[in-house]
Amino acid sequence: MSEPFSAQQRKQAGPGAMPAAVDVARSATAMAGRPPPVARRSPVDRETSVGHILLAVAGLAAAALLLVAGARAGLHLLPAVAAVGALAGAFLLLSREGAASRQASEPGSGADRTERCSETAKLLSTIHDALGDIALVRGMDGKIVQANAVFSRVCGRVDVRGLTCASLGLSFEPRPDPDRFIVRFATPAGLRLYDWHDVVIREPASGRLMRHSIARDVTEEAQAVRRGEEARLRAEEASQAKSRLLATVTHEIRTPLSGILGMSHLLAQTQLSAEQRNYLADMQQSGHALVQLVEDLIDFSSLSAGRFQLHPSEQELRLVIENVVEMLSHRAHEKGIEIGVAIDASVPPRFGFDAARLRQVLFNVIGNAVKFTEAGGVLVTADYGEGHVRIRVDDSGPGMSADELARVFEEFEQAGDHAQRSKGTGLGLAISRRIMEAFGGSLIASSVTGEGSRFEIRFPVDEALSAAQPRRGALADAHVLLLAPDGPASMALAATIKTLGGQCHRAPTLSAAREVIARPLAGALPLTDIIVDHRHASQLRQLLLLEPALERQRLRKTCLISPEERSSHPVNRMGGYEAWLIRPLREKSLVEVLLGRMTGIEKRDGINDNRPILRAEPRKAAAVSPDRRRVLLAEDDPVNALVLRKMLERAGHGVDHVGDFAALEAALQGRAAPGLIVTDFNMPGGDGLALLRRLRGVEAAGKGNRVPVVVLTSDVRSDLHRLLLAAGADAVLTKPAEPERFLAEVARLLDAGQA
Repeated sequence: MSEPFSAQQRKQAGPGAMPAAVDVARSATAMAGRPPPVARRSPVDRETSVGHILLAVAGLAAAALLLVAGARAGLHLLPAVAAVGALAGAFLLLSREGAASRQASEPGSGADRTERCSETAKLLSTIHDALGDIALVRGMDGKIVQANAVFSRVCGRVDVRGLTCASLGLSFEPRPDPDRFIVRFATPAGLRLYDWHDVVIREPASGRLMRHSIARDVTEEAQAVRRGEEARLRAEEASQAKSRLLATVTHEIRTPLSGILGMSHLLAQTQLSAEQRNYLADMQQSGHALVQLVEDLIDFSSLSAGRFQLHPSEQELRLVIENVVEMLSHRAHEKGIEIGVAIDASVPPRFGFDAARLRQVLFNVIGNAVKFTEAGGVLVTADYGEGHVRIRVDDSGPGMSADELARVFEEFEQAGDHAQRSKGTGLGLAISRRIMEAFGGSLIASSVTGEGSRFEIRFPVDEALSAAQPRRGALADAHVLLLAPDGPASMALAATIKTLGGQCHRAPTLSAAREVIARPLAGALPLTDIIVDHRHASQLRQLLLLEPALERQRLRKTCLISPEERSSHPVNRMGGYEAWLIRPLREKSLVEVLLGRMTGIEKRDGINDNRPILRAEPRKAAAVSPDRRRVLLAEDDPVNALVLRKMLERAGHGVDHVGDFAALEAALQGRAAPGLIVTDFNMPGGDGLALLRRLRGVEAAGKGNRVPVVVLTSDVRSDLHRLLLAAGADAVLTKPAEPERFLAEVARLLDAGQA
């Protein structure tokens, strides 16, 4: 392959151009510490210069004499001509001597200049050899004039002068920059790549154009770039494969999960005993825990892809925390540990935050505390200060080493033994920290080996909300003796009474209770209540025998039990108590009991307050109104189809069911349009998005009235939801859809269609 040389380069390297090599040579010579050579004149040259000067002086004198003699003789023309000739000869001799002097004094001229350029080329060649770079000089015909040792070694030739790069088998690949190439050398050690740069300059001595080339070995850099690109492509392929796998897995999990939760919702509306309702509540809580696991996986993918978004709304933080603690209480009680929650009165009653995401963080953090605690318990507290809400989760577990603490928020990192690690994925805390960062807050951990751990959640809240504290003072008239084992449950109960304005004395033993009764309490209210943990029921009986004055004070006695002890300690067998409370306590229940507005709890209050809502009486199916338009249900899973059909029928809607997209399209063409379409997005027999677009196209052409469409999908990608809404869907709900929300959307769209 011939080496390129443009007309522009020839023009730039014309006769009037400053030779770049001369500048380089001068610089290199100066760097070498050698002063420019000064030309010395020979004795013959010096004698010639003296003769030239004497002749010039003689000519000037003769011209002067001729002019004077002519003037005296009266002759003017002839002496003037002779004088001019003498002057011209003198000036010519002086000019020639001046040119000779300048030529002699100019550095690098003549033989000295050629010698100096040769020395500079050798110096540059030595420098490039030391750097491992190629230095090459070629004529415009492509033949090599001079090459350094590196080029000869890479080519495997001792002498390359007179050869061309093409004859040596070099391949030139142009780069974006002008006069830059990637040149490939086939060496015994393998293919080597060089970054090659050409410069065309004019040779000072001969005036010929020469091509000077410098090249550097970039094989390792090119290999590193190629490896990086390959790694990037592999990472992109792995990310796409992960996204496809995640979408498939979540869809396959959500479909049966929708059936489980839907059937449990229908079961909750039938006649059930109190024990059956408790079993059903546990089953539903487990189902929602599985939903949470699916959400964790989806959130991990969304956070990694930068698609995570918060959806704040005004909520009550206390209820969110109490719900999570109550959901996890059965795990704690199964392990024989306590769990309690206390919310300081400084926490604003209601403010805007994403309750679902915060619930997810709390479920992960508190669930981990329960998982790793084998004795003692877990205490959850919340307060407000400096514009931030702070939630602390303290456990009495084994604690963490410094190394475990440093890795606890990393993805797929798990602590504990093999059995504990097998109960999770190691994603919960990593996702939780990133969620709190999205809140504008933080999630940090501290721990001491053998003494437990503390996780602290912080996020900002509008300071204007902190002024309203309606809870403070709610129990100002309460003075309570708490007879209970020392632990998180009693600590949380006492802290709640105190933050609500009341007084509480914890007595973990009988002797401690007697000391409280005997100790004069200056300025304090007389005792109004005794709350007794069922594990200390016998100590209460002894206290009443030893302190008969308590009976005369007619104190209100409240029994505190956990829901698991209800079967072994039935309420009707534990006489002598005016009220009952179930651990972990809800603040509302405690206030109602201590104010005397509640005397007993027939069932665990968490069943009423927590998802899902269970009713005491089953809701009867509404009669189908004859004027109500029918719903066309498209669902291929038989269990989900049954759940949706029953929910719609109980709400008073007539339902027609089809099992795939082909049947759905045939149903739309074969008869009058339904009042509403409820369809799954992933079904056999077609494409949901395409079918929706065709339906809206037909309606736009005036061939039918617009039919509202509700799409149910297991895919939570926001871009898919936007595509469905843009294609004409009226609502998009993620499976498993909340029954109340689903029925509300159906009713809204049907009412809008009739209007």
